[in-house]
Amino acid sequence: MTAQSPPATAAGTRRPDRTHYLYLAVIAAVLAGIAVGLLAPGVAVELKPLGTGFVNLIKMMISPVIFCTIVLGIGSVRRAAKVGAVGGLALGYFVLMSTVALAIGLLVGNILEPGSGLHLTDSLRHAGEAQAKGAHTSTTDFLLGVVPTTLVSALTGGQVLQTLLVALLVGFALQALGESGQPVLRGIGHLQRLVFKVLAMIMWVAPVGAFGAMAAVVGATGVDALKSLAVIMIGFYTTCLLFVVVVLGTLLRVVAGVNIFALLKYLGREFLLILSTSSSESALPRLIAKMEHLGVSKPVVGITVPTGYSFNLDGTAIYLTMSSLFIAEAMGQPLSIGQQVSLLLFMIVASKGAAGVTGAGLATLAGGLQSHRPELVDGVGLIVGIDRFMSEARALTNFAGNAVATVLVGTWVKEIDTGRVDDVLSGRLPFDEATLGADAH
Repeated sequence: MTAQSPPATAAGTRRPDRTHYLYLAVIAAVLAGIAVGLLAPGVAVELKPLGTGFVNLIKMMISPVIFCTIVLGIGSVRRAAKVGAVGGLALGYFVLMSTVALAIGLLVGNILEPGSGLHLTDSLRHAGEAQAKGAHTSTTDFLLGVVPTTLVSALTGGQVLQTLLVALLVGFALQALGESGQPVLRGIGHLQRLVFKVLAMIMWVAPVGAFGAMAAVVGATGVDALKSLAVIMIGFYTTCLLFVVVVLGTLLRVVAGVNIFALLKYLGREFLLILSTSSSESALPRLIAKMEHLGVSKPVVGITVPTGYSFNLDGTAIYLTMSSLFIAEAMGQPLSIGQQVSLLLFMIVASKGAAGVTGAGLATLAGGLQSHRPELVDGVGLIVGIDRFMSEARALTNFAGNAVATVLVGTWVKEIDTGRVDDVLSGRLPFDEATLGADAH
């Protein structure tokens, strides 16, 4: 995916158009599903297989997505660590902020309890029981179950923790191989592009899945479903906004003396681009160019921005934890505090690398539930109808987090021209779009 981003603007004119059609189709499908659910509840409930089929397609992609992103993520750590203080400082900050974002998502989810009014246990119990039969009953069985039968079976057996273990082992093995492991790492990079291409193709079926899932939920629960979905969506947008303004804004002001609103205004065009594609990666080349124009040194930008796109996913982190709590409560099987903490730790690792592709967040969500509470995976269908809307806030928050991180790291290592920052953000030194075009070519 990253290889396609730099030759930007010409290719970018078509891609937003296609995504725009998908966006409109999902909106139409959601509205149609709501109408069918309210007008013909009996028929609507029978449409549930459409949503289930889409969820099964997403589940099919869980293992390859996690394997590729974790292996390549570890490769990125190795390259970043070579640069010394900048790489280590950036990675430490990314892990800390992702953990904070996950914890905030859990906190808000527990306060709002957005799915508590749905009571979907009866309609989804049978599908959930089939998944739960494979769950381990003891700690020993659980630990032994993490070890796959073969190296390859982890990728074909649908066991997320086994996939995670194999991905970590392969990643560290490639790290130990050094330069001789680079061809393999490049090969996995090509495989990741293939996997994400397949995932992008699957996302074009999202309107069908959204229609079936929304119709079935509204048909079974009536207006209660709409209220619960509205609560989680509004709560998610509000949480992301407060995270950017309060948490990131405070850090930016205290550490760098920069106003968060001035920085967001400077990146206004990039936010519009992300809004049209639902992917923060579409603005990656522009973020690099604008951070250098802002006054952050090229080495800091070159390390922090690309690494942040795999390791600094604040919006995705908030989405994962809030959605997990929503699904568990909607199905009448809320997560205990211990399970929430365990899920948080899993998401810290599994969420890495999900920034660039629409739908990867949904696959990671399904992977987290599959590893902790398999009986809840079918509930991902409840999120399908609004995932497209939530992906906007995810991408915008991820992008804002990476922009702030670049300024912070530049300040910490004293690789930023503070005078230039003031000139750029005040408008006295505007960004030259022609420069970006030359760099892109």
